[in-house]
Amino acid sequence: MLANLADIHEKMSALEQQLAEPDLMQNQKRYQELMRDHARVAKLCGLHDEYVKVGRDLAGSRELIRDAEDDPELAELAKAEVEWLTERQAELEREIQLLLLPPDPNDSKNIFLEIRAGTGGDEAALFVADLFRMYSRYAENQGWKTEVMSSNPIGIGGFKELIALIAGNQVYSRLKYESGVHRVQRVPETETQGRIHTSAVTVAILPEAEEVDLRIAPNELKFDVYRSSGPGGQSVNTTDSAVRVTHLPTGLVVTCQDEKSQHKNKAKAMLVLRARLLDKMEQERSDKISAERKGQVGTGDRSERIRTYNFPQSRVTDHRIGLTLYKLEQVMSGELDEVILPLNTYFQTEALKGLD
Repeated sequence: MLANLADIHEKMSALEQQLAEPDLMQNQKRYQELMRDHARVAKLCGLHDEYVKVGRDLAGSRELIRDAEDDPELAELAKAEVEWLTERQAELEREIQLLLLPPDPNDSKNIFLEIRAGTGGDEAALFVADLFRMYSRYAENQGWKTEVMSSNPIGIGGFKELIALIAGNQVYSRLKYESGVHRVQRVPETETQGRIHTSAVTVAILPEAEEVDLRIAPNELKFDVYRSSGPGGQSVNTTDSAVRVTHLPTGLVVTCQDEKSQHKNKAKAMLVLRARLLDKMEQERSDKISAERKGQVGTGDRSERIRTYNFPQSRVTDHRIGLTLYKLEQVMSGELDEVILPLNTYFQTEALKGLD
């Protein structure tokens, strides 16, 4: 591991020289890449220096134990120091290993949260609203901002589909493993026999695409405007403010009608379209064009799931890591760290195995 860090300070100096180049600000994409690299290498430098110091201190404490045969009290202090330093050395090794993993360029980005009702009719649509509240409260706890970009309400408090932008520090890094099918088991309010119904909702987490990530030519877009309508077909307003944008080369379509302003709806639709195009481009790079997205969100069938929310038992189970918590109320209130952090740890550990 130390061999991989032998020239870490030279890398730091080289990055600082590149960041000082006068023409760098003209290339925003390059600037952002260098800033991400600089932050990672700076942290590695600090960890490397501490790791070397802990190694020296550990060797000194072990030598002190050997030399303190006639001083039991000093020997005990040295043993305690060895124990603490050994633990700290192991912690530093893990932190360094994680930083040596190939960085995900999307980790620092904002995300689009897409939630869609799958199997289960109205119950699935109601659970879309429940999941959105859950993620919104979690975002609020993290100091992030949430903005609804597009929604398709059903009139009883649920949604067939809801798309939101969540902006803040390291949002994608924290939420990227939430993609997949979320299953809910509960008794609907309209159920007179007390039977438990099972419904499914799909969640997709897409990193926000910035201007530097991709460029879309104007002739690749087709815009349609129409009158917004709400649940039941009643008119929301009397102007053609709703916008449908189609990316002609790929056939991707995004609609937005939540705002009364056609200009605002167009801007929101373009943000979502850019994120979907970036997602598609990254899938193509890894030769998983349609299979990757289907693998991410599934078909909405209740048999495909990454997580189950069982209301009668107040239980949340993440099936990927076998995690079960009897804290459903807290989780639905946005207390997600006990679910999300173990997932991040699991996938980081799996990535480390791949380096062996």
